[in-house]
Amino acid sequence: MQNSSDKHARIIIDAMGGDNAPNEIVKGAVLAAKEFPIDIILVGKEEAIRDILKKEGEDDLKFQIVHAAEEVLMEDNPSTVLRDKKDTSMGVALKLLGEGGGDALVSAGSTGALLTGGTLFVKRIKGIRRAALAPILPTKNGGALLIDCGANVECTPEYLLQFAYMGYFYAKSHMNIKNPKVGLINIGTEETKGTPLYKETYALLKKAADTGTINFIGNIEGRDIVEGKADVILCDGFTGNIILKTIEGVGLFFVGEMKKIFKQSLKTKIAALMVKSGLVDFKKMLDYKEVGGAPLLGISKPIIKAHGSSDAHSFKSAIKQAVLYANLDIIPNITNNLCHMTINEE
Repeated sequence: MQNSSDKHARIIIDAMGGDNAPNEIVKGAVLAAKEFPIDIILVGKEEAIRDILKKEGEDDLKFQIVHAAEEVLMEDNPSTVLRDKKDTSMGVALKLLGEGGGDALVSAGSTGALLTGGTLFVKRIKGIRRAALAPILPTKNGGALLIDCGANVECTPEYLLQFAYMGYFYAKSHMNIKNPKVGLINIGTEETKGTPLYKETYALLKKAADTGTINFIGNIEGRDIVEGKADVILCDGFTGNIILKTIEGVGLFFVGEMKKIFKQSLKTKIAALMVKSGLVDFKKMLDYKEVGGAPLLGISKPIIKAHGSSDAHSFKSAIKQAVLYANLDIIPNITNNLCHMTINEE
């Protein structure tokens, strides 16, 4: 496994994607360029990008800028926008990645368009049926990878089998877990629980575990997620998206309620000062800005989907994630283990 400092990665940035583009996106790129040994390629409206770099006191010659006149808008159809609009920043960035113009791509734009464009322009790893989004959720053990979190609402047992392996290899390399525990989300821990999809997936994973190629620990329930029972949480995209949004919402609720409690009186304000460092650590654990984004696993080159409302700090974190992904052995590991991820039909 390579260290992130072993390679001077070329990171392609969709500068026009996200709620706060291009200002916060370009600022995040500037922060990343100062912190990491990388080359940054900014794709978007050239004049706007240069104006922001100038305001940040940056020499725009440090950055490669690729002009793209159009943007992917919220009202655009994710499945067709990159075909209908030929000159979007996301489309140009994806084509550049697919053609070898960079080592990884980061975008805070439309998830659906990024998934479609990644499949169309960069292509899936040969043999992988579907790409999947895999964010890291906060747990008692530090974090767990959730796969899939919304890219595939309807799945087959083979999709989930492949997601399990892709999540396993990502957690092993990126999260530095020696033998990640893979748990299948279900309504109970018994082998007989769940829909036909989950029962069939359980059987496939149990068989895979018997070969020693994956550490499948069986079914887990929703409450086991934050307890850190599994390092990789496996489910279809419909279920995963609900889990992700619920945990995000609960995190915001907890932080908001704690603020109210500590502002109630002079005593509680003094108490807040006494536990301030712990509160800061707790807030960081729940804050998506610290992670930055989610990898789109199954695509033949690294793509990171940053949070749509990313600020500069959050986007810098997403770029860091892309740098690590580009310099690790995740994609080769997936490619080399495809024989374990395919259902042989007799």
